[in-house]
Amino acid sequence: MNNSSISIIGSGSWPTALAKMLCNNVQQINWWMRNNESVDYLKKHHHNPNYLSSVKFDVSKLNVSSNLKEIVSASDIIILAVPSAFLKVTLQDITAKDLNGKTVFSAIKGIVPEYNLIIAEFLNQNYNVAINSIGVITGPCHAEEVAMEKLSYLTIASQNTDAAKNLAQMLNCRYIKTTVSDDIYGTEYAAVLKNVFAIASGICHGIGYGDNFNAVLISNAIQEIKRFVDAVHPITRDIKDSAYLGDLLVTAYSQFSRNRTFGSMIGKGYSVKAAQLEMNMIAEGYYGVKCVYEINKKHKIEMPITDAVYRILYEKKPSAWEIKQLSDLLS
Repeated sequence: MNNSSISIIGSGSWPTALAKMLCNNVQQINWWMRNNESVDYLKKHHHNPNYLSSVKFDVSKLNVSSNLKEIVSASDIIILAVPSAFLKVTLQDITAKDLNGKTVFSAIKGIVPEYNLIIAEFLNQNYNVAINSIGVITGPCHAEEVAMEKLSYLTIASQNTDAAKNLAQMLNCRYIKTTVSDDIYGTEYAAVLKNVFAIASGICHGIGYGDNFNAVLISNAIQEIKRFVDAVHPITRDIKDSAYLGDLLVTAYSQFSRNRTFGSMIGKGYSVKAAQLEMNMIAEGYYGVKCVYEINKKHKIEMPITDAVYRILYEKKPSAWEIKQLSDLLS
């Protein structure tokens, strides 16, 4: 068993999946959930009442609480797994002092909307967490398949190789294989963009385009990811690695992809608000596309798919028209 002290911040499907993985190797997990009702239910019934409820926990390994300061204080390693749109308010009572000396990993695949910052930059600029003390957990991996113990892969990225290897060992188990990377910026931005492209894939499906067009769309999407991450953080990376291409493919094609589902609803004619209400889950790509669009005003990278999704979601342009225009640009 790994004796590292670790906490998970979040109560959705992904933090629940992470808790399941960690229970294989960690003696105790400090787990923050937003409301006391979920905390009490988990303690009594041994599963999350709202997400991945088929996963049964050994509650003797869990210290579950709605007191965030208490959970943060109890841990050396912190995994953030709340939607990016809610990160600022979730951490509103946490100070830089609370995070001093901690290693913080982001399992959030989004950008903090108020700042147009990926999570690593947000933590560094607002909480003085050193870049060397920040990491990223990325896929390709869906929480639903983790719950079913289907073989899945995770990439743990950090410029602190020892910290990345340590967390990778904690997550690695019979149905989870882990690899380590030092590309925290590229993996984070790629994780944001793959959600945007999953929405695009869903929109095309909702309109009625088939697999042939979707293959061309996603082939162009990985090129768009490469252009963007190479511009914002130019290091040597292989965009065909699972952390980039694999994560894009699973999010763009999977039945479990909430971003693809959201996009499909938009393509079928739902308004953004109606789609969000019906899903009752956060599609990170909705917030991510606006942030990337704003960031790209500085870089001026050719991003036709991102631009089309932005116009559909934020300028309320007709989906069919935008995708038709986009199809003339793809090859």
